[in-house]
Amino acid sequence: MNAIHGDFQSDHDAGKLPVPNAVQDAVRTLLRWAGDDPDREGLLDTPARVGRAWKEYCSGYDEDPALHLQRTFEEVAGYDEVVLLRDIPFHSHCEHHLAPIVGTASIAYLPTDRVVGISKLARVLHGFAHRLQIQERLTAQIAQCIWENLHPLGVAVVIKAQHGCMTGRGVRTHGVDMITSKVLGCFRDDPSSRKEVLSLMGHG
Repeated sequence: MNAIHGDFQSDHDAGKLPVPNAVQDAVRTLLRWAGDDPDREGLLDTPARVGRAWKEYCSGYDEDPALHLQRTFEEVAGYDEVVLLRDIPFHSHCEHHLAPIVGTASIAYLPTDRVVGISKLARVLHGFAHRLQIQERLTAQIAQCIWENLHPLGVAVVIKAQHGCMTGRGVRTHGVDMITSKVLGCFRDDPSSRKEVLSLMGHG
């Protein structure tokens, strides 16, 4: 049987996701390589906890964010202006160092004849964020998903985040935000529309 999917060790926390031997052994190896003793009391349950934590951090691999956009509403009383969800908190992990990415995202679209529940925009964000990422790709994936599934006149996504791979290692520079944006449709083609939506997001 595959070592990752079978051969489970007992888990002290009853009812929680069992973590395969191979995963726990990998965590123990990392702890030992970092200079600690994985057999000391404080670290005995750490391999299982880390395994479950990473399964949660990467839960986006188990879902299709587009499914959150399948139910829409047409009764909008003629509303035809920008729909914006601003400053949605999120966390992700950098695919280069597995370090945290923590920030906020603003997501806007200009509907045609239907809208989606606002919580669904946040769910699309989290579906892509809960994978190993780079911020540029995360920004583009969110925008493209909304564009392809809602067929709006325009989409705009702006993400502002801080990266643990920059604050906790390497250059070790704190308080620096990385900002990325992706605009499609009228927000890309019409400068006045782009200026309006970015202003509403606080990035004008």
